[in-house]
Amino acid sequence: MHYEHLNPIPNSALQREAKMEHQYHQATDGLLNLFTKANHDLSMVHHRLEKEFQQVYPDNANPMKLVSRIKKVQEDISALKGQCRELLAAKQDLIDKAQRVLVENRNLVQRMQASVGISPTGEDDAAFTNFKQVIEEWTAQIRSKTGNETHDSDSGDLNKLLFSAIVQSN
Repeated sequence: MHYEHLNPIPNSALQREAKMEHQYHQATDGLLNLFTKANHDLSMVHHRLEKEFQQVYPDNANPMKLVSRIKKVQEDISALKGQCRELLAAKQDLIDKAQRVLVENRNLVQRMQASVGISPTGEDDAAFTNFKQVIEEWTAQIRSKTGNETHDSDSGDLNKLLFSAIVQSN
């Protein structure tokens, strides 16, 4: 029994469509085979290079592995620099707050002593002068290492200056 009369598409059109579909699959099959062969060839080259490097460069001196390690170290250094900057900023903030609290406490103690009639001792002034001198010397030392000769202690973050000087010298 023939059902051709039920199919609205003529046989020649179906044959052409089947041919195009088959050609399409052949083209993709060819590309797939080409890529598979290329991947296999690259794997072979990779293995040959690894064997050659192992023979030529003993004891972990393989250039491919060294380059890989160098890239990893560079990434790690970049991440560590960011973390150091964050730590130094937090440290500087802590130092600034501690310095402010010490000065405020000193002034409060002096006012309390004055209100109860106790005269300030010379030891307190000597310790405070010594404290200020240490801060000034630290600032001068940091600025000399970084080449920044500005003496306004509020104008820059001394830890960041020191960090940049250390990183640039390495």
